[in-house]
Amino acid sequence: MAHWLYKSEPFKWSWEMQLAAGAKGTHWDGVRNHLAKQQLLAMKTGEHGFFYHSNEGKEIVGIVEVIREAYPDPSDPSGKFVMVDLKAVATLKNPVTLAAVKAEPRLAEMALLKYSRLSVQPVTDAEWEIVLDMAGGTR
Repeated sequence: MAHWLYKSEPFKWSWEMQLAAGAKGTHWDGVRNHLAKQQLLAMKTGEHGFFYHSNEGKEIVGIVEVIREAYPDPSDPSGKFVMVDLKAVATLKNPVTLAAVKAEPRLAEMALLKYSRLSVQPVTDAEWEIVLDMAGGTR
């Protein structure tokens, strides 16, 4: 199973809002980058991803699960882009900051550092385990 990272500005959609959406989850819309679109199209139901607060906070704060695979994004007038549905699974015990990711040599190749503007990114199995370790697990 693949792992992912989803970036959101907390003032637009925060981890607390994702948690409040409960088991029904919510859609991950508004992606307008073709590489990010390819990532959304590759996602399968049941796959997990990190929820990252961008701009404000700059930290990985939780884990989400794909509950609906890619389908057309109605907010896209061109009809070219898609969205997935996600639900919150767990909050990290300790948020993992961007500074901590940068300081960890084993994460030097992580997409979060190499493609900082990409809103949806793949995470390798090794990166997933390292970040979970850095967070002290979930609560």
